[in-house]
Amino acid sequence: MDAPNLKKVLLTIAGALQSIRLYPHRHPKVRQQLESCLNELLNLLEDSPSIKLVNLDGTLFFQDLPFVDQSPASQELLDHFESHKLTGLEIQTGLTAAELYDLLDLLAAGTCAGTAFEEALTVRGVHHVQAILPQREMDEGPLNSKIYFRALAVVERICNDVRLGRIPSSTEALEVVREMVAQTLAEPHSLFALSMLKDYDNYTFQHSVNVSVIAMTVGKACGVTNEQLSILGLGGLLHDLGKLTIPIDIINKPGRLSNDEYEEIKLHPENGASIAAQMESVPEEVLDIIRGHHLRYDRSGYPSDARGISLSALADMVTIADTFDAMTTLRVYQRPVTAREALKGMTQAAGKKLHPDYLKAFIDFIGPYPAGSLVRLKSNEIGLVVKVNPGDARELILKVIFDSKGGRLEHPEKRHLSGEITEQVVAEVDPFIKGVYLPDYLD
Repeated sequence: MDAPNLKKVLLTIAGALQSIRLYPHRHPKVRQQLESCLNELLNLLEDSPSIKLVNLDGTLFFQDLPFVDQSPASQELLDHFESHKLTGLEIQTGLTAAELYDLLDLLAAGTCAGTAFEEALTVRGVHHVQAILPQREMDEGPLNSKIYFRALAVVERICNDVRLGRIPSSTEALEVVREMVAQTLAEPHSLFALSMLKDYDNYTFQHSVNVSVIAMTVGKACGVTNEQLSILGLGGLLHDLGKLTIPIDIINKPGRLSNDEYEEIKLHPENGASIAAQMESVPEEVLDIIRGHHLRYDRSGYPSDARGISLSALADMVTIADTFDAMTTLRVYQRPVTAREALKGMTQAAGKKLHPDYLKAFIDFIGPYPAGSLVRLKSNEIGLVVKVNPGDARELILKVIFDSKGGRLEHPEKRHLSGEITEQVVAEVDPFIKGVYLPDYLD
């Protein structure tokens, strides 16, 4: 393929991306740009079973042909590859218009990267496009990370459907919840450790997955049945669906909400329950969770018309999860606190906002320094808590990542701590500040 033809392909891709950013899914402009882009790609695929667009050291390659003319269209594609942590894309014979739209929609949205982007393609049913990942991403990763990022992709798909006015499918959500339950039963703290991962640019999706994971951890601590774990997992994934119906400027307002704005916010539990009620195979207890996750233990929250209704006890468990993740995450209107600080503050709310028995069980189960916590030892070394003994949270394993002088270790050292953990740990450390990406260290 010569450069002029490649430039034409890139121009149609850039045009389709722009139309998707500016117009709704079914807008004629989107359809026109997609058709043009699809035709160009299908023409290329007549001569080859697949085509690869790859970023090699800042130069866009088509197959083995470098595209040295750094046009705005080629630079835009390179920028997308970089922001999504992709080496490139392989497009295969059989590509459909729906697959092309989902691919470009993911690129335009900018909400998932690396393995999460790969999982998002799978969840959306894009079978004729393969993400080419950097070698580190392509290596076989731990099962818990794969499940976590798959859940992120599922939530993104659900949220996008709601934004487009569609009733989401529950199929993928139910499947990923089954995987999450199995992982929680096998290794109770493994997914919880990943819930400590905070991507401040991807809050909407990550908060839902984190609440799902944390809620199942609360349930595990309280000894609920496997079926109830599934309900907690699905309820957590869907609990904030209704926020997608609230104006974004209210959701992201940095200052105090006006009375009218607060009344808008208070609509989101019932709005979310209405959406979930139209999804297939969503249990009534999940609707209880969505309606009741802001009701508080003393039922002083909202919606006020649900206060006299008998809700599932699982709603109180999700409230604990929602509170914990919200307190430990940076938001436009608050600074985050450490896990230990959050649990201390939540204890003060026991009996009022939070169910005291469920909260105590949760705190006892995850321990003083939960899996996923980055901590500074008395020796001044810094380590990541990678495992907590499910039978005794005072026993844990951490990976020492930084030595006593602050140097990062090439090969982290595993260390076992037990007994009075609080006497061996002097502080919690923000992984973001230290440049520690949790999935790189969690087995």
